Amino acid sequence: MQSLLFFFLENMALIIALMYLGLKAKELLFPNLTESTLLLALSILFMGFLTFSVMYNPYIHEGMRLDLREVPLYFISYIGGWKVGILSAIFPSIYRYSLGGPTAIAGILQTVILPVIIGSLFRNKKTVNKFFAILDIKKMLLGLLVFEVLKSVSMLLTTPSTVPITLSMLFFAMVAVLAMGLIANGENHHILVRKELEFYSNQDPMTQLPNMRFFKNKTQTLVSQYVPIAIVMLDVDYFKTYNDTHGHQKGDAVLRSIGQLLRDHTRKKDYVARYGGEEFIFCITDPYDDDEVMRIAEKVRDQIEQYHFEGEELQPEGKLTVSMGVSLNSYHKTLDQLIDEADQALYQSKRDGRNRVTAFAEKKEKEIEEVFN
Repeated sequence: MQSLLFFFLENMALIIALMYLGLKAKELLFPNLTESTLLLALSILFMGFLTFSVMYNPYIHEGMRLDLREVPLYFISYIGGWKVGILSAIFPSIYRYSLGGPTAIAGILQTVILPVIIGSLFRNKKTVNKFFAILDIKKMLLGLLVFEVLKSVSMLLTTPSTVPITLSMLFFAMVAVLAMGLIANGENHHILVRKELEFYSNQDPMTQLPNMRFFKNKTQTLVSQYVPIAIVMLDVDYFKTYNDTHGHQKGDAVLRSIGQLLRDHTRKKDYVARYGGEEFIFCITDPYDDDEVMRIAEKVRDQIEQYHFEGEELQPEGKLTVSMGVSLNSYHKTLDQLIDEADQALYQSKRDGRNRVTAFAEKKEKEIEEVFN
């Protein structure tokens, strides 16, 4: 009996150790918490390997091969459902059948097929992103207890198993699944907290746009790689007047709406951020030419002008508008220079009457022409 207990303890330790390594590999290979066909395939292969590892050196009792193979199969079925469980069980089933013996078929049915069925019945089918979700430990253990009771009764009726053996298997299986669940929840919680911190450290909480920290990191990479970019600065015209008239809550709603309009009317490869206050900034990445930059900027300005903001009829111009400044040529310039040029062009738009787009290069050319004239 002592050797049996030590055998199941070794089985349990093997499951826990490999589970921990598997979760660390998942974190390394899938840092964005994105489920994919590759993650699904690797999870199936890993659980098949884990089950095989547990079965490789079994405890033999009157021709029976005893181990905790049901633990990883129940666990993956509880997480991923019956399809994932069945695929994970294919290799262990073939391996067990190839070994033969008087209890081969019973062993496959009781400790390979049954845990897949019970695990998938108890899983939360509404879970999204299931391989990174926090598990319901109580529900998982309840399902395992149901499985273990069914398996134990079946083993006692159809195999040479004894009550001490079935109770030992039940106990160590429960502990192993509990440990797997706690390890998985600990790792997933750690990943989710880290991603949440990264998200909020790069986001403006009010508009849900990226903040300047994120914007500068992304655009500086483009500048360093000599990717052509254009920087556009945007400021809401007479925003203080709107705030004084309608209150800060309505003003915040305006900023959120403008943030969404910027998302909707720039391209996927462009970067949009809140600069601060009522100012926004966006980077037009790898434009075809200066005309494309100005078309994008003008489209954004026009869409904001056409959008109906609550109470905008009380604005000085009868509608809520924005002024914009553009730095067109990024060649041999630093990011700070580009932002400064866009800022200067923005204030030129303000001086020229607001609700317009001004390009920094065009302003310089105008000044040169005035000097020669």
